[in-house]
Amino acid sequence: MTNLLILIPVALLLGLGGLMAFLWALRSGQFEDLDGAAHRILFDDEPINAKPDIKKDTPSS
Repeated sequence: MTNLLILIPVALLLGLGGLMAFLWALRSGQFEDLDGAAHRILFDDEPINAKPDIKKDTPSS
C-alpha cells in the first residue's frame, strides 16, 4: 500500500513532464515540416568541396 503512495505521484510527474516536453516541441516548430526529411534523403546534394570540371581547349595527346 505504501508503494502506491510513492508510485502514483511519480507516474503523475512523469506524465506531466512528457506533456510539457510535447507542448514545448509543438510550440518550437518541431512538427512543421514532416515530409521535408523524407524528401531530402532522396536527393543528393553536391559536395561542398567539389572542384569544377576544367575542360581544355586543346585536345590531349
